[in-house]
Amino acid sequence: MYADVIIDISHEQLDKTFQYAVPDELADVIELGMSVDIPFGAGNRQITGYVVGLGDKAAYPVEKIKYITGITEGKVTAVSRMLKLAAWLKHNYGCTMNQAIKTVIPVKDKVKQKEKRSVNLIIDTAQAQKYLDVFAKKNAKARYRLLEVLIKEPVIDESIIKSKLNITAQTVKAFEDMGIAEVRSEDMYRNPVRNVSGERKNIELNKQQKKAVDTIIADYDKGDYKTYLLHGVTGSGKTEVYLAAIEHVLNHGRQAIVLIPEIALTFQTVQRFYHRFGDKVSIMNSRMSKGERYDQFLRAQRGDISVMIGPRSALFTPFSNIGIIIIDEEHEGAYKSETVPRYHAREVACHMAKEAGASVILGSATPSMESYYAAMNGHIQLITLDSRAGSGELPSVDIVDLREELRLGNRTIFSNRLRELMSDRLAKHEQIMLFLNKRGVAGFISCRSCGKVMKCPHCDVSLTEHADGRLMCHYCGYTTPKITVCPSCGSRYVSGFRAGTEGVEAQVKKTFPQARVLRMDMDTTRGKDGHEKILSEFANGNADILIGTQMIVKGHDFPNVTLMGVLAADMSLYSSDYRASERTFQLLTQAAGRAGRAEKSGNVVIQTYTPEHFSIVSAANQDYNAFYEQEIAYRKLCGYPPADNLMKIMLSSPDEMLLTKSAAWVKAFVDNNCKYKGLMCIGPADAPIYKIKDVYSKIIYVKHKDREVLNSIYEKLDVNIVGNQAFKNINVQYDING
Repeated sequence: MYADVIIDISHEQLDKTFQYAVPDELADVIELGMSVDIPFGAGNRQITGYVVGLGDKAAYPVEKIKYITGITEGKVTAVSRMLKLAAWLKHNYGCTMNQAIKTVIPVKDKVKQKEKRSVNLIIDTAQAQKYLDVFAKKNAKARYRLLEVLIKEPVIDESIIKSKLNITAQTVKAFEDMGIAEVRSEDMYRNPVRNVSGERKNIELNKQQKKAVDTIIADYDKGDYKTYLLHGVTGSGKTEVYLAAIEHVLNHGRQAIVLIPEIALTFQTVQRFYHRFGDKVSIMNSRMSKGERYDQFLRAQRGDISVMIGPRSALFTPFSNIGIIIIDEEHEGAYKSETVPRYHAREVACHMAKEAGASVILGSATPSMESYYAAMNGHIQLITLDSRAGSGELPSVDIVDLREELRLGNRTIFSNRLRELMSDRLAKHEQIMLFLNKRGVAGFISCRSCGKVMKCPHCDVSLTEHADGRLMCHYCGYTTPKITVCPSCGSRYVSGFRAGTEGVEAQVKKTFPQARVLRMDMDTTRGKDGHEKILSEFANGNADILIGTQMIVKGHDFPNVTLMGVLAADMSLYSSDYRASERTFQLLTQAAGRAGRAEKSGNVVIQTYTPEHFSIVSAANQDYNAFYEQEIAYRKLCGYPPADNLMKIMLSSPDEMLLTKSAAWVKAFVDNNCKYKGLMCIGPADAPIYKIKDVYSKIIYVKHKDREVLNSIYEKLDVNIVGNQAFKNINVQYDING
C-alpha cells in the first residue's frame, strides 16, 4: 500500500504530495487524514505529514520510495481531525481530496501573519549598570540610550525603539549577542469584533423554553449527545434556548459553533452572544478579509475563543473539544454549498457531532422536510415551542383569488382587499411591507382564467418556458411546443408570470402618490451595508412602504408594521424544482411572521391564482403539520428526498456533440454496471440554462433509498472518468440531495 502525504497546508503546497510506502504493520490502521512521521529530504530528517490519499499503485520506481516511520504519537491534532472530515466529504459529496481540504481548512494564502515584536531586558539592574558604564566610556551612544530606556522599562515594543529612539536593528542584534536582551515575537490577531457595548440582560425563560433547555442539558450531562429539532413559531424565543445550552457546555470546558444564515448575521443579532460570553466569542463571515478569517482559525486552534458564530463556513472552526453545534433557521437554502463539494451544513454538523461526542440543535419556525422527517422517524428528537415569547399574537391572513379579481376587471397588481388595507394603514401612519415572491429567471406558464399550470406529466414539476416558446422539464427532458390555449378551460389568457420590484414600486407610487416608498432588492443593496441602510431607514419610520424580495421577510422585527402583502405567491410555487411547495410554504410563513409583532394587531394578504394549494392554505393558517403530511406523501409517491435519495450528475463542455456522447455513456454505465434493486436513472436532460458562455450542460438524475448506494455509484463513475481521455474536455460534478 502507498500513501500520498502533504507536509504543509498552504495553497502553494496543497497539490504537492509525496508518495510513501506503508509498512505492513500499519496497513490495517492507516487512514485518510492521519498525521504520520516520515523521513524527508536527502538527510531523511523526521517530520510530520498528513495522509491525503491511499492506493496500491506506485507512482515512482519502488526502490526509490521511502517508508512511513509511524503514526504520530500523542493526541489527534485539530488539523488531522479536519483532514479526516475532508475524507468524509470526499466520500459523501463526490469531490477530490484537494477540494475537500480547501473547504474544511482555510488553507493559508500568502497572507502575512501580523506580529508584535518586543525587546526584553534579560539581565538584572546591577549588571545593566555595569554595561552602561562601559558604553559611556566607549562613547557608544546608541547602545547607552537603548540600555538606559530598558532599565526604566524592561519590555519595549520594537517599533517604538526604531521609530522614537532612532535605534537600528544592528544595535538590538548586538544586545542579543551580548546576552543583555532578547527579541520576543507574538502573533497579533486581526479581530473582526469591534465596538461591543451594553450589558448582559437576564431574561427569565418561560415554561416551554425552560423545559427545552432542561431536556438538552439533562441528556448532555448523561453523555447522551443527541440532535434536536427545535420547532418554534416565529418570535417564540429560540435564541434564549441556544444561549442557555451554550453556557452549560462552556462551563464544562468545551466549545460551541453557532451557524446563522449570512443575511441574518447582523451586528445586533450577534451582540446578544457577546453580551453573554464576552471575548470568548468570534465571528466569521464573507465580508472579512482573508487575514481576518485565517486569524479566527488560529485563535480557535489555540484555544483563545470558545464560541464561533457565522454562516456555513464557520462549521469548520478547528476547535479541539466541540460540545455543541447550533444551526439557526436550519431550513435556509444558504446551508447548502453551491460549489464543489456540494455539502449540506446540517449533514456535516451531525457527522462532526457524532465524531466529537457533541449535541446538535436545529432551530426553525418552518423546519426542512429532511429534519422533520428524521424527527418523525425517531432519528432526532423534536422539541416544540408553540407560542410567542412576548405579548404579540399571530396576524390574521386573507387569501385573495386573483382569478376572481380578473373576472371583476381588476388588472392591477393590487387586489381590492390589499388596496383597501393599504389605504387604511397609510391613514393610520402604520407601516406596510410588500413581498414579491420571486425566485430566479425561469418562467412558468399558467392560465390566468382557471389557474392551471403547465406541468411535466412524468415528474410533477412545472415546465419551464424557453426563448423559442417551447416548454421543457429539467428533470427528465420532456418537451412540448408553445401553448397558446389552456388545455383545461380553453382560455387564451395563457402566459408566463414575470414581474419585478421596480414595476411594483412604480405601481405603488402611481396608486399612493403620498406614500414614502423604499425598495430592497439586488440593485438597491449593492453597496457595502446596503441592507443595513435601507432597513435602518424603514425602522426609523422614514418610509411608509418597503417593497422587496426574500431578503425583507427573514428575521426582521419592525413593531410598526401591521400589513404584509404577498403579491404573487405562485412565483416560487411553480419553479421547476421538487422543493417548490416547501420553499413557498416557508417564505409565506416567514412573511406572515413579520406583521403584528408588537401590541398592534397585523394583517397579511396573500395574492394567488391557486388559493386552494395546500402550501398556501397551510401557510395562511401557520399550520406546519398539515403542510408536512401532504408534502411528505407527495415526496414518497415521486421518490424525492427525504423519502429517497437523489444524485444529480452534471456534465458540461464547450463541445456539444462530445457532451451528448459523454452523457449517453454515463447513463449507459449506470444502467449496465450499477444493478441495485430499486435504482432509477433518469435523463440525460438539458440543464435549466443549457448554454452559458458557450458551455453546454446536461443533467442525469439517479434515485435510490440508500444514500450509500449513490456514494458507491459516484465512486465507480469517478474511477472510470478521472484520467479517461474521452472525458478530457468534459467537466463532471455531483450533487447529492441538492
